Amino acid sequence: MSKIRLEIRGIEYSQTQSGSYVLDLKEVGGRRRMPILIGGFEAQAIAVALEKMVPNRPMTHDLFVSFLAQLNARVKEIIIHEFFEGLFKANIVMEQDGIEMTIDSRSSDAVAIAVRFNAPIYTTEKVLREVSHLSESKEEEDHANMPDDDLEEFPMEDDSIEEVDIALLEHQLNEALEQEDYEKASRIRDEINKRKK
Repeated sequence: MSKIRLEIRGIEYSQTQSGSYVLDLKEVGGRRRMPILIGGFEAQAIAVALEKMVPNRPMTHDLFVSFLAQLNARVKEIIIHEFFEGLFKANIVMEQDGIEMTIDSRSSDAVAIAVRFNAPIYTTEKVLREVSHLSESKEEEDHANMPDDDLEEFPMEDDSIEEVDIALLEHQLNEALEQEDYEKASRIRDEINKRKK
């Protein structure tokens, strides 16, 4: 099976399906993009790992990582290998004591695990042909490669975040992390980073 490596381009709120997000994957070295519709919890799990945020208590995917560490196992790669009736199927490829194992997984969970292990994400030419579309322009490609654009755009009730003092923002960030509201924390952290630049 020929594998094509993917990179995470971003996570965005779905414009078509309320309460859902779009995980935007792109082939490395190419222009084809592979959007995957995921739920809010899965989007949050991926975003927390992408932004290197440390929750007060382990999330489900962090727990999985801890289990593997205790078993002296590692995730080698994930492969999104099938698209059938609107659903993606993925495999998590693990290794323990030189023995390779493959675990069936939802694609969103597989990506959340891959990000935590810094493991490569792959798909097949067949899947990419079925679901991909080309990036619209070179300008869009350049825009996608800007560091801040790799992070998701979560909606936030307080649209006046730009008017809040940075010291108060840092306090709100800590509060959001304590309450395990990672969507809000992500948005606040983006604003803080933008201002510090």
